[in-house]
Amino acid sequence: MSLSVRLEVFEGPLDLLLYLIEKSKIDIYDIPIVTITKQYMDYIEGMKTEDMNVMSEFLVMAATLLDIKCKMLLPKEVNEEGEEEDPRAELVQKLLEYKMYQYMALELRDRQVDASKSWYKAPMLPKEVADYQYPIDYKDLIGDLNLAKLHEIFKSIMKRQADKIDPIRSHFGKIEKDEINLEEKQNYIEGYIKNHKRFSFKKLLEKQGSKMEVIVTFIAILEMIKQGTISIEQEDTFADITITSSLVA
Repeated sequence: MSLSVRLEVFEGPLDLLLYLIEKSKIDIYDIPIVTITKQYMDYIEGMKTEDMNVMSEFLVMAATLLDIKCKMLLPKEVNEEGEEEDPRAELVQKLLEYKMYQYMALELRDRQVDASKSWYKAPMLPKEVADYQYPIDYKDLIGDLNLAKLHEIFKSIMKRQADKIDPIRSHFGKIEKDEINLEEKQNYIEGYIKNHKRFSFKKLLEKQGSKMEVIVTFIAILEMIKQGTISIEQEDTFADITITSSLVA
């Protein structure tokens, strides 16, 4: 009896064998080798292909089936452990592995279909922001100091400035906004530290005439720390912070 199938349906001899086993509802662990071999041989006899590479694969499997069929007719061999060896075991293992690969291929195809239905928003960050890298390691720069300690010093200076009374501005009916440039303040600090090898952070802030100047000076100091222009140190937890500049000759 010939099978009404086409070669294009099967990807190889293992695919054909699985088709025959599932079509006949055969237990893959107990293949009736005689029946399957007959069905397989009927199929390849009806194959019409000039591709010798394809034909050779099916002929190799046909020879394997005939070899297993012959071994099934002989007394079963016994392995070193005294158990009878099944000539079909290697073929069954190959069929199981091939079937597992088929399931994996179907699962990957389903995931690809699901993924094609997903849309993601493109990143909105500017290229300059996405490519930015910090030039220095802040932990190595300030050592055991942290922002909390700097903040405490800043608050104490701000409180002292709040207690001061400006003898000139106190007579004004309207207080004008101080226009203090960060770059100019930084230039002022650089000029100041050229004449001082080491100086007190607190005393520098106390020299400022207004809250705005204290704030801008504080920001300028942080910016210079970031740039590596100056370094800071503190001997004790509550001691004053000492600033050392690399600009000093």
